[in-house]
Amino acid sequence: MGVLAAVVGAFGYVATVDPNEPGHYPVCPLLRFTGIYCPGCGGLRSAHDFAHGDLAAAFGANALAVVGYGIFAVLWAVWLIREARGKPLRIGLRPAHWWAIGAVLLLFTVVRNLPFGSALAP
Repeated sequence: MGVLAAVVGAFGYVATVDPNEPGHYPVCPLLRFTGIYCPGCGGLRSAHDFAHGDLAAAFGANALAVVGYGIFAVLWAVWLIREARGKPLRIGLRPAHWWAIGAVLLLFTVVRNLPFGSALAP
């Protein structure tokens, strides 16, 4: 329950403190020094828009983050259901899973920084 409280608290904070207004959050160091969007660039704006129910704007800011919110919600629901039934949820990620996650993050980063992938840029 602590993780859920932390996530709700973080979303609550980002929902109330607009990341579109300068000075509230630090600038991404990779973007600042290289001009390259990292996989997290636009994530705060995405969370802000998501918390306000604007899914189109959330996807526009960081589509991968919105997919992550959905995955987190599904995993949380599955965990709650299994916990209620007395069956603990065990998620065993093997090295291949971590490599796949890394590949998706790398591909997302590369594509959003290329001209044809500019729709994925925040």
